[in-house]
Amino acid sequence: MENTVSELEYLGMNVWQKFGYNFCAFFRKLPAAFLRIFTVFIPRIARKIWGALKSLFTTLFNAMVHGDWKTRLSFLVMGSSQLARKQIMRGILFLAFELLFILYMWVFGAGQLALFGTLGRWPKTVAGWDDQGNYIPARDGDNSILILLYGVLTIIFIVAFVYAWYANIKSGYAAQQYMEARQHLPTAKEDLNALADSQYHKTLLTGPLIGLTIFTILPIIFMAFLAFTNCNGDNFPPTKLFTWTWRNGDIWANFKALFSGTVTNNIAFGQLFGRILLWTVVWAIFATFTNYILGMLVALVINKKGIRLKKLWRTILIMTVAVPQFVSLLLVSQMFSLDGIINKMLGTTIRWLDGGETLARFMVILINIWVGIPFTMLMVTGILMNIPADLYESAKIDGAGPVRMYLKITLPYVWHVTTPSLISNFIGNLNNFGVIYLLTGGGPTINDGHAGGAGHTDLLITWLFKLTTDSDKLLYNIASVVSIMMFIITAVISLIVYNRSKAVKNEEDFM
Repeated sequence: MENTVSELEYLGMNVWQKFGYNFCAFFRKLPAAFLRIFTVFIPRIARKIWGALKSLFTTLFNAMVHGDWKTRLSFLVMGSSQLARKQIMRGILFLAFELLFILYMWVFGAGQLALFGTLGRWPKTVAGWDDQGNYIPARDGDNSILILLYGVLTIIFIVAFVYAWYANIKSGYAAQQYMEARQHLPTAKEDLNALADSQYHKTLLTGPLIGLTIFTILPIIFMAFLAFTNCNGDNFPPTKLFTWTWRNGDIWANFKALFSGTVTNNIAFGQLFGRILLWTVVWAIFATFTNYILGMLVALVINKKGIRLKKLWRTILIMTVAVPQFVSLLLVSQMFSLDGIINKMLGTTIRWLDGGETLARFMVILINIWVGIPFTMLMVTGILMNIPADLYESAKIDGAGPVRMYLKITLPYVWHVTTPSLISNFIGNLNNFGVIYLLTGGGPTINDGHAGGAGHTDLLITWLFKLTTDSDKLLYNIASVVSIMMFIITAVISLIVYNRSKAVKNEEDFM
């Protein structure tokens, strides 16, 4: 309880007073919860990292000081300790990985790292004549995009090699200790059997981990590095090169451009970012909670005793889910166009989606309710069927009416179970590209001279799309900064809201 209200006073509040009090208390605690990220969460992670590093260096020190010649040789030749102790399969795998790494670095990786600091020496040129009438032959130059990509890939490969090198030393030293204690060393057959039994989780996770690294981690790191370059339409490969911003004297140049009040590339990024961020948060709140509340009410109505043709109503709503959402959105956008069926039926010429700021925003929220309610209804229907019936029977005996049973039993139960889903929906709506782009394309356009084509209904994700597809700008560097800020915002909101919700507790605690 808050210090400003005693527990007795809180119990004396009605339902709406409690809701308002808890709502305000939640937002009052947000600054402290945000501060805990830096005072508790980050230091805790730092301590864990320090503990892991300390354990790593202790293992290496013990292996070097107390290890025999076989263990020490594994510092240079991976797998030698295992091969010398007849762990043939382990030794071959470690040695093969080292040879693969050396070959990769010799043939490809070292060259890419050498160019990583400049991101290219000269651009590609095409054959032609210069201003003095001299013929210039074509030249195959460097490509900054590929150099950055291959450089990041090489860095990841180096990190993987360092981990494998450490695992090789740790395994070799452990084998030495086993033999000194006269314990049995696992054979190749036993290792294979373990991969299908006690170590089966490693077997299952190896493929997804490799895919996660290549298709998720690599693009994220690549995108983050772009935020520290001057990659835009004026410096785009292959006919031009971009470079690191620190080579121009300011490593944080792109971040300053996004948050300062200056105009860069004829766009006031600072003002525009704050404006779009505010609308993005407002949109996410309305898009999430309108669907959640109205979808729950629809589910309650359909599941209410005495309602006939329940299967028919559920089937109709499920059919709307079965239709691809982009098809529904494209159809609705045509219906509400200037010459659409809605205006023809009303006999008006209202610009529903591209007229004014307020009307366009209201319409995208309204249409999102229409396409989103069936999903919430289906989810809540399954939860309602699992609420113990004796809770309602006990409430009826105590004289509770339908509204009180909803507020005291149904809503708390559904809220408790669906909080993780609600958080994921909120984060999804922060990045809801499809609804906005297919309905309004981010429009109507902001006409203040320095908006760069951004619109009143643009979210951060659709604005980012415009920054990277507008042929006149191609501001990949600013778009990367926006992506980093979107990640920070969504991560912080997810961590704070989830850890402050009751969903982190066991469901038995609620019961």
